[in-house]
Amino acid sequence: MSFRYDINGLRAIAVLAVVLFHFNPTWLPGGFAGVDVFFVISGFLMTSIIFKGVEKNTFNLFKFYNARANRIIPVLAALSIVLVMFGIFYLLPTDLEQLGKQIQKSTTFTSNLLFAKGGGYFDTGEKTKWLLHTWSLSVEWQFYIFFPIIILLLKRFLNIENIKKVVLVLCILSFCYCVYATLKDSKTAYFLLTSRAWEMLIGGLAFLYPITIQSVKKKALLQLTGISLIMVSYIIISEHTPWPGYMALLPVFGTYLIILCNFQNNPIINNPFFNHIGKWSYSIYVWHWPIVVAGVYFSIQHWWLCGIPLSILLGYLSYQFIEKIKFQSFSSWKDIYKVKPLYMFLFILALGLFIKKTNGMEFLYSNSIKEILNAVDDSNPYECDSRLKNNTLYECVIGNPENIKAIIVGDSHADAITTAVAASFNLKKEGIIAIVTAGCPFVIDAKINYHDKVFCHDLNIQRMQWLVENKNKYINTPLIVSGRWVAYLKNENDPEKIENNNLPPLYFGSIKFRSQKDLFALFSDKLEKTLCPLTSSYQVYALLPIPEMGKNVPKTLAKNILMNQSDDSSITLSDYQQRSSGVHNIFQEITRSCNVKILDPAAILCKTGRCIAEFKGRPIYRDGDHLSEYGNKLLTPMFKQALL
Repeated sequence: MSFRYDINGLRAIAVLAVVLFHFNPTWLPGGFAGVDVFFVISGFLMTSIIFKGVEKNTFNLFKFYNARANRIIPVLAALSIVLVMFGIFYLLPTDLEQLGKQIQKSTTFTSNLLFAKGGGYFDTGEKTKWLLHTWSLSVEWQFYIFFPIIILLLKRFLNIENIKKVVLVLCILSFCYCVYATLKDSKTAYFLLTSRAWEMLIGGLAFLYPITIQSVKKKALLQLTGISLIMVSYIIISEHTPWPGYMALLPVFGTYLIILCNFQNNPIINNPFFNHIGKWSYSIYVWHWPIVVAGVYFSIQHWWLCGIPLSILLGYLSYQFIEKIKFQSFSSWKDIYKVKPLYMFLFILALGLFIKKTNGMEFLYSNSIKEILNAVDDSNPYECDSRLKNNTLYECVIGNPENIKAIIVGDSHADAITTAVAASFNLKKEGIIAIVTAGCPFVIDAKINYHDKVFCHDLNIQRMQWLVENKNKYINTPLIVSGRWVAYLKNENDPEKIENNNLPPLYFGSIKFRSQKDLFALFSDKLEKTLCPLTSSYQVYALLPIPEMGKNVPKTLAKNILMNQSDDSSITLSDYQQRSSGVHNIFQEITRSCNVKILDPAAILCKTGRCIAEFKGRPIYRDGDHLSEYGNKLLTPMFKQALL
């Protein structure tokens, strides 16, 4: 096959779109569709190699794999080694451990399966994953592995023409599944070969069913149509578009048309700039994403000014000094030990496993950093969260079950203060009960939109039934209700937890998202109907919101030590009050409506005018909003004063 300048230009259009999107999504909201363009190109090229060999009975599976390894593995290995060297100096052991896991998965080309378990490609928290972009390399490799094997198996039973028809059917079936999977769970569908195979297969169809067009004008028109479809997709789609559903037809079909018409003389895509960018595209793609993450990691403003040129420069250098190395290609499996990229693969795989097994090479870090990071796991040791018990109602008894002195109901914030309440009592003689479930505030009729699944409603009915059934047994017992109210009513403010929609997860009835004013009013009404009836049997206490730091406190403090810098993790009292004022007003209204008493953690945690994130050099949070076991004990005096 002669050099296809149009395909090289397509590579440039694809990689530039991806780079621009990653550095600033507002510039090109659909730029991530550049990956779909790459998939179609790969499908066309790989299908041409496979079918040309199969038709002539010269196709060699080992040689095919060897050639793919020679191209892909060296650059990926170089990136992995550079990231590890960087990580030793600048990453915390917890982050380095995650990097090791990502290296392991990307090396075995299964990183797409790893990231499919995360929050979603567009979630803000994903921008801390240094090798997130390798998901597409994993998808391509999986296609490279399985597609030729399928063709070789079919060759035993079918002629070439019928095999082509099978490929067409597979493409249609894969597209139908893609649409279904995207509607069902787009966050997972985004990463999987099963949802992406049709994009590569449609590229294959451009080779298997070529169309001869003699007219230069028709070729040019068809190519311009394809370019227009791709550019329109970059503009009209966004991270809010379910992807890769039927809308992916825009860039995919546009790329298909450009490949199909085979027109080489269009200066729009055949020009010196695109010719160079296209040649460097693989290396640019591999190196640009860690540069994006570095800007996020170091909180560098206007990072794109340096990041974009640096991505292109590293892409050029990587192409010149790594990609252009001509590794020998072998045809026999018995020569596998001669394949040099195999040893690169084994080395970085071993490196990733070593980092993972040593907890991010924890032995390299000071004890002070390790002690601070221990706070990440410093949570309720009694495992009261009902999510650990299959989301069924769970009475977590701490202390003497025969003499219950307090009951706690709520979500993970309630779980986080449970032992602070327990510390108010002599647990040999007295006890408490915690009925807590992460992500489920105690508000009747509340529903939580958790990863597109309805949660919490039925559990709150069970909680209320339990309280009503036991009201005589625990008459006048203090009932403490706690929750992360602000996040339910407004949004998440911790970058590690923010999801792409960034919408309040709380709703009532069948309406998921109302105006904030309507949501606050409805929440106030439902909370009053939840708590006020209980005041006739219990001493009801409502805990006002725990101050939210908006960042992972243990990691921030440890990072300060690692980099010898000062980044104050605390927030001002006024910032806390501004974010939580609406919730405070609701609880003040309820205290006027019925005998609900208020407990204010800010009176202790924010008494200096700043809401503290650490105490005596240790973090009091285990992330950005949950108090650690060390930190929650600061509230014990408040509970003692109120409950005893």
